[in-house]
Amino acid sequence: MTQKNPDISVIIPAFNRAHTLPRALDSLLAQTLKPKEIIVIDDGSTDDTKAVLADYLGLCIIEQANCGVSAARNVGVEKASGEWLAFLDSDDEWLPKKLEKQWVAICNDDKLICHTEEIWIRNGKRVNPMKKHQKYGGWIYEKCLPLCVISPSSVIIHKSVFADIGVFDEELDVCEDYDLWLRICSKYPILFLDEQLIVKYGGHEDQLSRKHWGMDRFRVIALEKMITSGTLNNEEKKSTTDMIIQKCKIIINGMKKRGKDEDAEAWEKKLKLYM
Repeated sequence: MTQKNPDISVIIPAFNRAHTLPRALDSLLAQTLKPKEIIVIDDGSTDDTKAVLADYLGLCIIEQANCGVSAARNVGVEKASGEWLAFLDSDDEWLPKKLEKQWVAICNDDKLICHTEEIWIRNGKRVNPMKKHQKYGGWIYEKCLPLCVISPSSVIIHKSVFADIGVFDEELDVCEDYDLWLRICSKYPILFLDEQLIVKYGGHEDQLSRKHWGMDRFRVIALEKMITSGTLNNEEKKSTTDMIIQKCKIIINGMKKRGKDEDAEAWEKKLKLYM
């Protein structure tokens, strides 16, 4: 690898984000280090996304029927010609030296995935992430168990990793990134740049996380996949089981508060399997 010739494909999934896409694309085009290619997957948008994309030259635009963010990212992974892949969500923004600083770090390290610190904007105001959102590097599987601690928009990852562990799970409506990082972090050490190189925007109505109550329900699915994966050592398996128990209890309490007694009974049966 050389810094002069970064072999990086950038993948941007987009669904009805005409209002945020220009910010994301402009931040990408302003990078001090240019990627090899930019792939935008228009996931069945019905707004002005197509018109927005028409204003930008040099993009590889793939249009498909709406299949969800995981399917869109997976199409990008399949079509990318770069050795390294970077993801940029259509509502996020990169700071100008994001790619350059990550590429320098990658060229001086042997790790196959790199992520960075981030700036959070919620409802137009900057907020500080809580301690539970702290980022880490190294062997961080157990740090990934409570919730997602790697943002897709901050990642550069070697394409061979997907060939090894698989792609985003298209069966998960949400927490697909949490599921992916668990699989990756159980097998690979992570390079972390403790520098704020992306801006994540939240609080808007079309965020997937706002459309689903009880995100832990999807995290439990990912955790159960890890238990049966055969990749965990005994200590990791125990930590994963303990996290399933913890999350099942949270889900059961939430369902009872909402009067979902039958659903709570089903989760109580699941809980007993791990007690």
